Amino acid sequence: MAFTAQDVKTLREMTNVGMMDCKRALQETDGDMDKAVEWLREKGLAKAAKKAGRIAAEGMAFATVVGGVGAVVEVNCETDFCAGSAPFKAFVQDIAQVVIDSDPADVDALLASPYPGSSLTVAQTLPDKVMQIGENLQIRRFTRFDRNTSVAYVHAGGKIGVLVNLAVEGGIDATEIGKDVAMQIAALAPRFWDKTQVTADVLEEEKKIALALMDQDPKMASKPLPVKEKIVLGKMNKFYEENCLLQQAFVKDGAVTVEQYIAAAAKALGGKVTFVDAVRYMRGEGIEKKEENFADEVAAQMNMGKK
Repeated sequence: MAFTAQDVKTLREMTNVGMMDCKRALQETDGDMDKAVEWLREKGLAKAAKKAGRIAAEGMAFATVVGGVGAVVEVNCETDFCAGSAPFKAFVQDIAQVVIDSDPADVDALLASPYPGSSLTVAQTLPDKVMQIGENLQIRRFTRFDRNTSVAYVHAGGKIGVLVNLAVEGGIDATEIGKDVAMQIAALAPRFWDKTQVTADVLEEEKKIALALMDQDPKMASKPLPVKEKIVLGKMNKFYEENCLLQQAFVKDGAVTVEQYIAAAAKALGGKVTFVDAVRYMRGEGIEKKEENFADEVAAQMNMGKK
């Protein structure tokens, strides 16, 4: 029995399952709508769709380097219990591998990419993973570095993932340098990598705040404006030290900056290393979490089953 695009749309509205899966269901059942619904239920896809509306703010930030290509991804689930499970961790690692292998332009392109070890795409595999793992899963973001030397670092089992990119000269192994820098980024979350990246509007806002604070200080309020402005310029160095990675004090040796550490460590190895870029993902960052008692939700579902 033939089916139309309208049939696919109707099935999607009936089941809240994705278009591609609805089309596949109709293909498998020769366009029979009732059988297509049953096919989706048997595959667990209709139940997976119900989970898709639930907030996923936990999960894992994961970074890795394979064959010289680095990837950092954030994949979210609903609970920290799920985030610590082996199936979820394996899924996150597979997604990182997709990023490395397929070089997708964005999350949509990633979803359309082949899933490792399968003839299906990531999007086609996702509902099965939702059913297997038991929670809503969201692939939120990723970054890929395929040039220079990348070093990955995962903090606290996936709370933070950092990928550092370095230009390395002299044939040296800069892994330890990269890891030290990544740990610094994970711990201090600098706003900028270098002071040259601080924009004029940010500087003006900081100067404005510093002047306002001096106006409120009885000892400073009476000083002439040129004097205050000179003091503010001095405070800008403090701003750089607190907010810019390369100007920050190195956490393992506060006597040097991160920039000085990189240069000295590379020289000691007989080469040169230049910081190029980095990415820091913290799981659930910016996601509004719904306050709910998960135990109460499970209990409610059990009670519904008794009716």
